[in-house]
Amino acid sequence: MVSNPVHGLPLLPGTSFKDFTKTAFHRSQTLGYRNGYAIVRRPTVGIGGDHLQFNQLSQAELDELANKAPVLTYGQPKQAPPADFIPAHVAFDKKVLKFDAYFQEDVPMSPEEHYRIRQVNIYYYLEDDSMSVIEPVVENSGIPQGKLIKRQRLAKNDRGDHYHWKDLNRGINITIYGKTFRIVDCDRFTQVFLESQGIELNPPEKMALDPYTELRKQPLRKYVTPSDFDQLKQFLTFDKQVLRFYAIWDDTDSMYGECRTYIIHYYLMDDSVEIREVHERNDGRDPFPLLMNRQRMPKVLVENAKNFPQCVLEISDQEVLEWYTAKDFIVGKSLTILGRTFFIYDCDPFTRRYYKEKFGIADLPRIDVSKQEPPPVKQELPPYNGYGLVEDSAQNCFALIPKPPKKDIIKMLVNDNKVLRYLAALESPIPEDKDRRFVFSYFLATDMISIFEPPVRNSGIIGGKYLGRTKVVKPYSTVDNPIYYGPGDFFIGAVIEVFGHRFIILDTDEYVLKYMESNAAQYSPEALASIQNRVRKRDAPAPESESKQTEKDPGVQELEALIDTIQKQLKDHSCKDNIREAFQICDKEASGYVDREMFFKICESLNIPIDDSLVKERQGLTLLPDWNAVV
Repeated sequence: MVSNPVHGLPLLPGTSFKDFTKTAFHRSQTLGYRNGYAIVRRPTVGIGGDHLQFNQLSQAELDELANKAPVLTYGQPKQAPPADFIPAHVAFDKKVLKFDAYFQEDVPMSPEEHYRIRQVNIYYYLEDDSMSVIEPVVENSGIPQGKLIKRQRLAKNDRGDHYHWKDLNRGINITIYGKTFRIVDCDRFTQVFLESQGIELNPPEKMALDPYTELRKQPLRKYVTPSDFDQLKQFLTFDKQVLRFYAIWDDTDSMYGECRTYIIHYYLMDDSVEIREVHERNDGRDPFPLLMNRQRMPKVLVENAKNFPQCVLEISDQEVLEWYTAKDFIVGKSLTILGRTFFIYDCDPFTRRYYKEKFGIADLPRIDVSKQEPPPVKQELPPYNGYGLVEDSAQNCFALIPKPPKKDIIKMLVNDNKVLRYLAALESPIPEDKDRRFVFSYFLATDMISIFEPPVRNSGIIGGKYLGRTKVVKPYSTVDNPIYYGPGDFFIGAVIEVFGHRFIILDTDEYVLKYMESNAAQYSPEALASIQNRVRKRDAPAPESESKQTEKDPGVQELEALIDTIQKQLKDHSCKDNIREAFQICDKEASGYVDREMFFKICESLNIPIDDSLVKERQGLTLLPDWNAVV
């Protein structure tokens, strides 16, 4: 008997007292976790410094105490609580009873068999008391097999009762939808379950066999046939085993030929070959998958069979010395089939495994047959024919419809209306050309040059436009790679060759001097030195002896006097700016000169007052007026 650890009294009713010295009244924890799982541990109590666990009993004693109903000496006994209800779909989830059965089917229209035995499996699902009947699929049976009756509750009689697992046993007949099934056996789980429920199972029976199927079975051979000639053994052993090879047919050497991809199937059961064409999307070919039907391929023909009409008759063993076999199809080798040479570059894993087991060839690597793209052909322009600019002519070689060459828009916007003018003389052995003067206009926006020759009266040479706007090529540049004249090539003393004519730069205007001063990096030291000498000569005073000896041309003197008179009359005129714009519009070549008719026409349109005496004097002049000087 256990005694009270505090007072030494037995633990009986009336002898237990409270421990007034106790300060901890919490209940010890009974739930803990170990390795991620919740486990229950019993509370402990300390007795004399030791920790003893409660309920030091075995599991069997604990179960007996839990199930034992206490006997009371007084009062009415209490009923034990009912057991917890567990639904059938939880208790019997994924628990299925399996029975082996067969049924007999009549065959009225066959003279060889009168009935047929069909073996089935009956499944009973405990969770909802449903059943299904499935017939195992037999290869080449010719009968639709598989699920005969889908899963459902099956009626047992006309009263609406359904089959229950208590109605199933070995060695009994059950009727489902008019067909009688004979149950002959069940699996181990079904046997254990039925015996646990108190059902006595009948002894198992042998499965009935179909007599016609047994009749069709071949009897055992009593002689040994060499395997090389046993075609039936080859058929049964290698049925549905096919070697697959990936090959290409390269016909690029012929006209309109190309490299096409094929799949070669070699059937081990009868050594036949089939070739299929691989179609790609949008390849432009008819969707015929077979290039060659499945047949045996001759490798070496008899000499007398070369004239054999193969397109009419089938080739037999008499016309063929050797047929293609599996050892002839090796990755990395070429073989000729019906006049076409196929190169095998890969095969599937089953083929690799077969060659390793059969021929001992373990290494059949894939061969890369993708053709490398040829390097791009460098475009070479044809020789320049001399018509137009080289850039314009080259556009005909780049596109079917030529487009104008791209222009430097930024350069055109920055240098718009910026023109460099130079005075040049023609270098010629002809005496009449020595006194000819030309005005070169270099347009910075387009790098073009125009040449204007002021007309001289009674000179015998018609002046005017000598060369329209165009790019001038330097004489030492090639035709394919032309080098054009730039601003740095124009300076005083420079020789400019324009289409076989040589010009010497004599002078420049003030704008050229300012441009060269602001863009000195574009010019050579020789060009800068020529401009400096020109400025020094202009600023230096002329000696009296030289000034007296210098005589101007009478026509030039008269023109200068006329210009001074016109400038005095236009000094107080209000439309001075309009006059400059009108002359700029009429001077399309930007030469600084206009003819006589255009000069007076502009004056009349702007109502510029000009005396009749000036008109008469102007009619006697032979020089062209410089409208820049007038304005």
